[in-house]
Amino acid sequence: MILPPSFPGATGFAIAALQIVLTATSFSAETNAETRAKYSKFSITNGSSETKFDNTWPSRFAMMVIYTPALATCLIILSLGRHVSRLPSPTFATFLCTIHFAKRCLEVMFLHKYSGRTDRATPTQIGIFYAIISALIAYGSNYSINTLSSPPSAEMYVIASTVFAVGIAGNFHHHYLLAQLRKDSKNSVVGKKYVAPKGGLFSYVATPHYFFELIGWLGIAMVSNHLNAYLVVASMSSYLSGRSVAQNEFNKEKFDEKDWPRNRKNLIPFIF
Repeated sequence: MILPPSFPGATGFAIAALQIVLTATSFSAETNAETRAKYSKFSITNGSSETKFDNTWPSRFAMMVIYTPALATCLIILSLGRHVSRLPSPTFATFLCTIHFAKRCLEVMFLHKYSGRTDRATPTQIGIFYAIISALIAYGSNYSINTLSSPPSAEMYVIASTVFAVGIAGNFHHHYLLAQLRKDSKNSVVGKKYVAPKGGLFSYVATPHYFFELIGWLGIAMVSNHLNAYLVVASMSSYLSGRSVAQNEFNKEKFDEKDWPRNRKNLIPFIF
C-alpha cells in the first residue's frame, strides 16, 4: 500500500514523530482523572464553591478560546493564502476545516448552555493546539496538491465531502440533543443539573458527538491526501476515545442502571 505524501526531511520526520507520540499517549492521559484536559464537566472549578475568578473564565468564553484561534487561522489562509508567499494556497481541506471550526464557534455562541467556569490554562493550550492542527492540514494539503501535483481524484473529493457532511451533521444533531437537556418544559435554561442523554445514538454510546466528529476529521484527511492529516485523525481518535471512556464512567456514576445501562459502549456502537 502506498502511503500519502508527508512533509520532507528532518522537519517532516519530527512532525510525524510528535504526532505518533501524541496518538500513543492521548488515550491514557484522558482516561486518567489526574491528567485529562480540565474543561467542560471535567473542569477543576466544576462544582467548586471556592472558584478564584481571577484565574478562570466563564465556560462559554473559555470554549470560544478553544475554537476561535483555529477558525482565525483557517480564515487567514483562505483570504490571504494566494497573496502572501509564506502562507499555503487555500485548498478544499482548509475550507472544510473552516466549516468545522465556524460551526463549533456558532454552537458555543447560540446552541450550548453553560453555567460554570474554566481555568484559563486549559482552553488556551487547546486553542493553540487546534490552530496548529489547522495550519498543519492547510500546509499539508497544499504540499500534496500544489507542490507535488498529487491531488485526490474527483471520486475521492465526492466521497470525502460526503464523509465530512455525515460527520458534521451527526455531530450537530447530537450537540442539539445535549443542549435540550439544559431546558425545562417551558424551554427555559435550567441550572447545573445532569440529565441522562437520550435520542440518536445515545442509546448505544456515551459520546456519539465524538464519533461523528471523528468521521468529519476523516473526511478532511481524505481530501487532504497527506499523511500528517491522517495522523491528525489518529491523534484525535486517541484523544476522543479516552475522553469517551471518562464520559461513560461519569454517566455511570451519575445515573442509575435504568437511565444509563452499565453495558453501554463509549464511542463506537456495538464495538467500543
